[in-house]
Amino acid sequence: MPSNVIIDDDAIVGRRIAVSEMDNNVYLLTSKRTGAQVLIDAADEPEAIMELLGEASGDAEEPHLDLIVTTHSHWDHIRALGEIVARTEATTAAGVEDRPAIEREVGCQVDWPLAQGDVLAVSEPFAPGGARWNLIERGAPTSADLTLDVIGLSGHTPGSVALAYTPADGSAPHLFTGDSLFPGGVGNTDGDRARFASLLSDVRDRLFGVYPDATIVHPGHGTATTLGVERPHLDEWKERGW
Repeated sequence: MPSNVIIDDDAIVGRRIAVSEMDNNVYLLTSKRTGAQVLIDAADEPEAIMELLGEASGDAEEPHLDLIVTTHSHWDHIRALGEIVARTEATTAAGVEDRPAIEREVGCQVDWPLAQGDVLAVSEPFAPGGARWNLIERGAPTSADLTLDVIGLSGHTPGSVALAYTPADGSAPHLFTGDSLFPGGVGNTDGDRARFASLLSDVRDRLFGVYPDATIVHPGHGTATTLGVERPHLDEWKERGW
């Protein structure tokens, strides 16, 4: 398995690269059946991101970047967004509360505002030149064989979101958590007790309270972990306040 492949199951190939002096993770998921792709966090180094798209050229018959999701509005996660949108004409999406800041900083439109309970789903029939994604409500009927649940995690920023991919074959789910959950704790809330309480509550209820211990956590920086590894430390995080 190539070194940057993090998922290779019946439905998708997932790839990761790290960019910038901040060691930001950029993730690319490709549907094997449709070629629909989603990029998670166009953080920096647009040429490296374009190389990542090239490396995924064999992951489906006709892969096509249709969607870019930004997990939150901090500068180190959006520096390449404008250029990648210009090169690919991909649809963009981000948490509704972070949308204005992203548009202001990057200068390009965020097409889809995301919120807790939304679902991103590959749709058919496909548009000429590539597959499309739809934004639907959780529980809505869909024939899509690739869906990503949107999870709101307020605290690191007001509109931070995570994405959850649950394989149809019953294997471990995958969470793409941005800067809201890392190995060893939740994201930085600048010592603000209210923001920390909000983030820890959302992470506890919407991640640890929903997904099994085998779930793989892919953070915005650094290496992956699992919910099972982190779960025993939730009370410790609450006590220390970060």
